[in-house]
Amino acid sequence: MSSQKPHVLVVEDEPAQREVLVYNLTAEGFIVDKAASGDEALALVEEATPDLILLDWMLPGVSGIEICRQLKTRPATRQVPIIMMSARTEEVDRVRGLETGADDYVVKPYSVAELIARIRTQLRRTRPAAVGERLEHGDITLDAATHKVYRAGNELKLGPTEFRLLATFMERPGRVFSRDQLLDRVWGRDIYVDTRTVDVHVGRLRKALLRDGGEDPLRTVRGAGYALR
Repeated sequence: MSSQKPHVLVVEDEPAQREVLVYNLTAEGFIVDKAASGDEALALVEEATPDLILLDWMLPGVSGIEICRQLKTRPATRQVPIIMMSARTEEVDRVRGLETGADDYVVKPYSVAELIARIRTQLRRTRPAAVGERLEHGDITLDAATHKVYRAGNELKLGPTEFRLLATFMERPGRVFSRDQLLDRVWGRDIYVDTRTVDVHVGRLRKALLRDGGEDPLRTVRGAGYALR
């Protein structure tokens, strides 16, 4: 499984609506998890941080607003875009949703096509490579649509794993990724891979990036992981 596919969590207690969303998002190429309650959603997020959360306001038990507030106060999930879905049409409700930290607010009934467009807009900001955007960092250019990488104008030959590794680093320059985080993002959490495999592929990526000279753009952080300088 390529974890370059964005991972979306759908939190909706209405079974029919939940299944429609899961079906359409899967058809669009997303990896989808689903939860019927706020508690279930929090447990899933604890297991694996999604790239985006579709969150219903009216949930049994803990409300969507409260879930949103909790996720936006945690360092690990603060950056995850949340699109709030609600039948509440009043401006005061929309404002409340956005003030709690939601990145977008969609009123039910919504058009699935419009919702998917809004999801892509949010992901363009946080996971640009996953939605086919072109990334640039220093003299490195990664074109996610054509799967090509250039350094100082020269095309580099990268394997699919090295390409996904580089995309992960280029989406968050400077951020240190642990080996486990890279396994989750690049290999996918359903596949068992030894953490030493990460070192092997980072070595291959580094070799490809240094093929024509230039500075080493990858930083090894002892005991922590790797980062793009």
